[in-house]
Amino acid sequence: MELCKSIDEVRDFIGKQQKAGKEVGLVPTMGYFHQGHLALMEKAREENDIVVVSLFVNPTQFGPDEDYNEYPRDLDRDLELAEEAGVDIVFAPEADEVYLSQAATKVMVEGLTDYLCGAAREGHFTGVCTIVTKLFNIIDPDRAYFGQKDAQQVLVIKRLVKDLNFDLEIVTVTIQREEDGLAISSRNKYLDSKEREAATILYQTLQLAKDLINQGKRDAEAVKERLINKIEAEPLAEIDYVEIVDQSTLEPLVEIKGEVLMALAVYIGDTRLIDNLMLEVN
Repeated sequence: MELCKSIDEVRDFIGKQQKAGKEVGLVPTMGYFHQGHLALMEKAREENDIVVVSLFVNPTQFGPDEDYNEYPRDLDRDLELAEEAGVDIVFAPEADEVYLSQAATKVMVEGLTDYLCGAAREGHFTGVCTIVTKLFNIIDPDRAYFGQKDAQQVLVIKRLVKDLNFDLEIVTVTIQREEDGLAISSRNKYLDSKEREAATILYQTLQLAKDLINQGKRDAEAVKERLINKIEAEPLAEIDYVEIVDQSTLEPLVEIKGEVLMALAVYIGDTRLIDNLMLEVN
């Protein structure tokens, strides 16, 4: 496995592989790998000749009061896990390698970023779209792999790829969960034992939503109220948002029908966790 820290180095390595006719899969990450990341790498390994993992804690997608400096990092551990997963190249640049000090260009996707995490985290998706565009230009992959836990991010990136005519496929991998249903996340590391137990409220709430819909409930506001009440019954939980939206537009639904996304963002203590459930409702 190769470790590349400069853009020129990774471009040179990948360029030689592409000239030999090899297909390249990219897994963009911020590191501190867990089973969710490894599932992306395994899927990329199945579908490509060369697997590239980018490892970069992107400062531009963190707000001023968010956890950029505290975000977990462990390069040596990540490199070992990536090699075990069959990764060919890890691209782990420093921030000044990726962002020019006088850079004047940002990438935005309008509309889809007005909802959910976009409404709650101003500037977040501009940071995401800018770094993803940079990675696509640097790596030039045939496919790029993202987790369904970040459902809005997947939708935004698919729109970016379509609008900017990137010649690559976006592959989505299902949410990886712990045995008790908690969606696997790098931020789970922040939770103490009581908070870890309380964090299962997200999955339990999504299961309640599924049960209510299976019982025939279609009034989005009424279902949403039930979900909010369930989360508020957990003392360590504070709601950022609970939304029932259209999967394609992310616009809030009045009637639960068609391709539906149930999306949650909840603080457990100081840790913000997200989760979601996708359903097709007749």
